[in-house]
Amino acid sequence: MTKTRIACALLVALFSISVAAQTPAAAPQGKTLYSKEIFDYFLKQRTAQGQPDSPELREALREELNTRELLLKEAKKAGLEKQADIKTEIQLGSDMVLIRTFLSDWAQKNPIPDDFLKREFDALKVQLGDKEYKISHILVEGENDAKTIVADLQKGKKFADIAKEKSKDPGSKERGGDLGWNTPSSFVKPFADALPTIGKGKFTPTPIQSQYGWHVIMIDDIRDTSLPSFEEAKPQLQQRAQMQWMEKYFEELRKKGGV
Repeated sequence: MTKTRIACALLVALFSISVAAQTPAAAPQGKTLYSKEIFDYFLKQRTAQGQPDSPELREALREELNTRELLLKEAKKAGLEKQADIKTEIQLGSDMVLIRTFLSDWAQKNPIPDDFLKREFDALKVQLGDKEYKISHILVEGENDAKTIVADLQKGKKFADIAKEKSKDPGSKERGGDLGWNTPSSFVKPFADALPTIGKGKFTPTPIQSQYGWHVIMIDDIRDTSLPSFEEAKPQLQQRAQMQWMEKYFEELRKKGGV
């Protein structure tokens, strides 16, 4: 790291951390080198982060901001702001503040319409499906091992006992292979595709292969998927769809800009 970048890194650090214990010889006590607007801005930032407004906080902030101004003065005296790469970094930082502020304002003025959210909700319902399955499985490395397990189950051996003895899945092995209640979308495709074909109280007569190995799957129970209503899910849908909604706006901007 160059001396220039070290100096800039130290300057930037003072925006977010207290340097009360590291303050160099500064202005006389009571003198301030910064504006009231700067002080109010940083005070608001600290209280927003959970620090209580107190005389101690204000005194520490005064000391920090005085140090900041002294370092800024020294950096300008050294002519750092005239260096090409530093000028670019300063410009980029300024641009990001404007962009962040604009996008926050745009999001408030352009809330995601309900029809957009409903399409997301309907797509999510299709993805989840209308059934949930209480599943157990036994995972082994080889197909022949899985076929042997199927044969043992057909002879009446208990699924949980075999799982505890032979399953390679550390997350479910000690629970007798129990994976709990899940929708098919929770699993990789070969596993998910098999679930609707098995039936309650049944196990796969033919082992299922995935990238993890070979599975023998047992369906312990089946129930209808319990989904919240659209209104109940709306806050989560808004969070989920916010980036997609903004990306739609970005695409419009790119088209208008010819890029």
